[in-house]
Amino acid sequence: MTASVRQFPDLCYAAIPGYRPLELDLYLPEGDGPWPVVVHVHGGGWQRGSRRHPLSRLGPDFYDRLAGYGLAVAAIDYRLSGEARFPAQLEDVRAAVGWVHDRAASHDLDPSRVFLWGDSAGGHLALLAGLTGAKVHGIVAWFPVTDLAGLPADIAAAGGVPDPGPQSREALLLGAPAGIVPDLARQASPLAHAGPDAPPVLLMHGDADDMVPAAQSVRLAEALRAAGADVELVLVPGATHMWDGARDVAAIVRRSAEFVRAHG
Repeated sequence: MTASVRQFPDLCYAAIPGYRPLELDLYLPEGDGPWPVVVHVHGGGWQRGSRRHPLSRLGPDFYDRLAGYGLAVAAIDYRLSGEARFPAQLEDVRAAVGWVHDRAASHDLDPSRVFLWGDSAGGHLALLAGLTGAKVHGIVAWFPVTDLAGLPADIAAAGGVPDPGPQSREALLLGAPAGIVPDLARQASPLAHAGPDAPPVLLMHGDADDMVPAAQSVRLAEALRAAGADVELVLVPGATHMWDGARDVAAIVRRSAEFVRAHG
C-alpha cells in the first residue's frame, strides 16, 4: 500500500446465519472526502477468488491505484457457488452496496456517487445488481457473462470448447445446466434486465476471448442501446480473458477510472 492510501481491512458488511461473515476491505484516498466509491466484485467463475486477489495482470497495488484517481474502493467477498447457489451471490453484492450507503458518513464516502466494478463473474454480478435495482450510479464490467443460456454457443463460435454439463461454472452457480433451468438462467442473466432505467454502463472485453466471448458484451450493449440506456462498449484488440494479450492494461484501468469519475 502506498503512503497516500488509507486502508481499513476486514469490515463486516453482512452476517447471514449459517455462513461465514461477509467482509470487505475499504481503501480511501488521502485527504478529505466525501469520496466517490467503487464496490469492486472479484472474478473466478463464481467458485474461487477473493477480495485480496484481483486479476494478476493488474498488480498487487490495483486498489491503491484506483484510490490514486480519487476513488474510494470497497473490495468485497461474496458467497461462492460451493457455499450457496444463485441468487445468494446477487444478494451479497446488493448487501455490500447497501452497507456503503448506510455507512457512508462514518467512512467519508459519498452515497450519491456509488459505482459497481467487476471482472468476469464479478462483472456479471456487478451488472446484475446494477440492472436490478441496486442504488448505483454506474457500472464497469470487464469481460462479463451476460447471457448464461447463450454462453455455450458463443464459446463454440469463438473457437473455444463449451461445457454445457452439470459441472460447468454456470451449472454450479445455478444448481443445474442453464438448459435445464431456463427461467432461472434468464433471471441470472444481465441481458434479461436491460432497460431504460439502467445506470450508465461501461463494457470492456477482449475481442479474442474464447472463455467468455465478446459476443456476450456486444449483445448486452445492443440491448441497452435499444432500451435507450447509456452504454459504452470497448473491444480490446488481441486480448483474451483476464486481459491476456492486451497491449496496455494500465490504459484499460485508466479508461475505466475515467468513466467512473466522469459519471461521479
